[in-house]
Amino acid sequence: MTATPSDAYADRRPAPAPARPSAPGTDPGARRDTDSERRNRHRRPRRRRRAMVVLAVAVAGIAVLGGGYTVLTRHADSAAAESTAAPGRGAGPLGAAAPPAAASPRATPDGSVESITGLGPKTRAAIPAATRQVLVASGRAKNSSDTVVTLWTRTGAGRWQPGQAWAAHNALRGWTTDHHESDLHSPIGVFTLSDAGGLDPDPGTRLPYHRSAKFRAGGVGFDGEPLDQAFDYVIAIDYNRLPGTSPLDGTQPLGGSRGGGIWVHVDHGGPTHGCVSISAAHMVDLLHTLLPADHPVIVMGDRGSLAT
Repeated sequence: MTATPSDAYADRRPAPAPARPSAPGTDPGARRDTDSERRNRHRRPRRRRRAMVVLAVAVAGIAVLGGGYTVLTRHADSAAAESTAAPGRGAGPLGAAAPPAAASPRATPDGSVESITGLGPKTRAAIPAATRQVLVASGRAKNSSDTVVTLWTRTGAGRWQPGQAWAAHNALRGWTTDHHESDLHSPIGVFTLSDAGGLDPDPGTRLPYHRSAKFRAGGVGFDGEPLDQAFDYVIAIDYNRLPGTSPLDGTQPLGGSRGGGIWVHVDHGGPTHGCVSISAAHMVDLLHTLLPADHPVIVMGDRGSLAT
C-alpha cells in the first residue's frame, strides 16, 4: 500500500509580509542599512548558539561511544570468563568436569550416537539387551495418525546408527497404552518383529515369509482411499500374538478383547485401524534389512510417551 502525505505535513512556510511605507523624511536606503545591521546582529548569536549545540552533541556522542565501548568490552570479558568457567559446571557423578560446549555433541562423524534419539530411560530399558535393530515409530501426538519411522542399528562399538526417516501412518485415533479390539488406537510399547508375509512373493527377506491370497485387502480407508495393496507386504508386530507363526494366525494370548493383527504394512495414504504403515518401497527396504540374528523390535508410540 502507498501512503499519501497528509496535509499536516505540507509546506506551510509563511508568506513574506508586505513592505511598510517609510516614515516621512526618512531615507529609505538608510533604513535598509539599519534593518540589515539589526538582522545581522541577531543572526550572529544564533550561529554561535548552533555551533555550541553541535559541539555539545559531538562531545556527548563521544562519551556515549566511549561508554558503549566500555560496556561491550565488559560483556566480552564476562563472556570470556564464563566460557573459561563453563567446563567446571555440570560435573558428573564422579566429579569430573563436563567437556567444553564445543565438544558436547555426542554424534561421531559417521552419525552414530550413544543412545537412540527421542527415547527416554523407561523406553530404552524395555529394549532387549540382545537387540541390534530397532524400528522406531514416533507419532506426532497422542491423538494423531501421523508418524515418522526410523530404523536404528547398533554398531560394533555399541553406538546407534540411524537410517532414513520415513513418513508413516498409525491408527485413526492415535495411541494408547491399553489397546482393545476396534478402539482405533495403535498400542504403545516395545514389541519384537518375528514374522513377515504378504500377497506378493517374498522380496528377499531373512524373516520367515508367509505368502497367501488371504492377505488380500478390500474396501476403502477412512479417507476414501483404496486398500487393495495394503497387505502386499506385512511384518507382524508381536502384540497379542504367538511369535513364529504366520501374521494371519489368530491366536491371541491376551484374549480377543485386547485386539490383534497389528502389523507394519504398505501405506494406503491414510490412517489405519491400529497398524503402522509405510510406503511399498520402504517396506521392501525394511524386509531386506531386518535380520533375525539381530533380534529386531519396534518401539512405537507418540513421541511424548516414547520420551519417558
